[in-house]
Amino acid sequence: MPETLDEAREQGFRTDIVSFVRRSGRLNPRQQRAWDEHAAQLVVDVPRAEARTSVDPAYVLDVAATFGREAPLVVEVGSGLGEAVVHAAEATPERDFLAVEVYTPGLAQTVLRATQRGLTNVRLLQANAAEVLTTTLPEGSVDELWVFFPDPWHKARHHKRRLVTPSLAELAARAIRPGGTWRLATDWAEYADQMLEVIGANPSFVNVHGVGAVAPRFEGRVRTSFESKGHAAGRSITDLEFRRV
Repeated sequence: MPETLDEAREQGFRTDIVSFVRRSGRLNPRQQRAWDEHAAQLVVDVPRAEARTSVDPAYVLDVAATFGREAPLVVEVGSGLGEAVVHAAEATPERDFLAVEVYTPGLAQTVLRATQRGLTNVRLLQANAAEVLTTTLPEGSVDELWVFFPDPWHKARHHKRRLVTPSLAELAARAIRPGGTWRLATDWAEYADQMLEVIGANPSFVNVHGVGAVAPRFEGRVRTSFESKGHAAGRSITDLEFRRV
């Protein structure tokens, strides 16, 4: 991975944080119709680098121009089917929301949800989250960063694929403004422990609820299908909240 942002821009850039695998991009008819009719307005068109989820490292998002106004920005990494981001955007219209997701069906479902509600404060970006946090988003532009129910990669040999790592914490520190918030949720206790350890070790963040402490459930986080699956499997949900210092 490049040591600096300048190196990232010079090299064509491929991050070492890739927490996803390729899946089918097939859309159902409703998703396809929503995508055809509204993607041009809601999905940010970015120049690509090596792959369809890789953003040219020279590109920097103009946040105000993208949303047509200046407002606090919430970024959800791994937004899935858009349940959380669309619910929050509808509940807090004074904020802008950027959903970052690699899978086209998830993005299409988010477009469908947002347009059904007539939302104007949601945009989507199909990209690897690490690249978005490294070069695409302006430094200090994010008011809140959300990482809800990332893939746990629960087998030990797959832990290296997990999203929340020391490298990601460094990238999050770059993107989140001082005083901003990083919220996380998971239904895997061991992954929650790793999150606490990784982010707690980064001097740019402080645990809002005390060293090693978990947070109460974030009221702004709607119960999603991923959370429901965790409950159905008998797993408890852990919320975490960190402040950028």
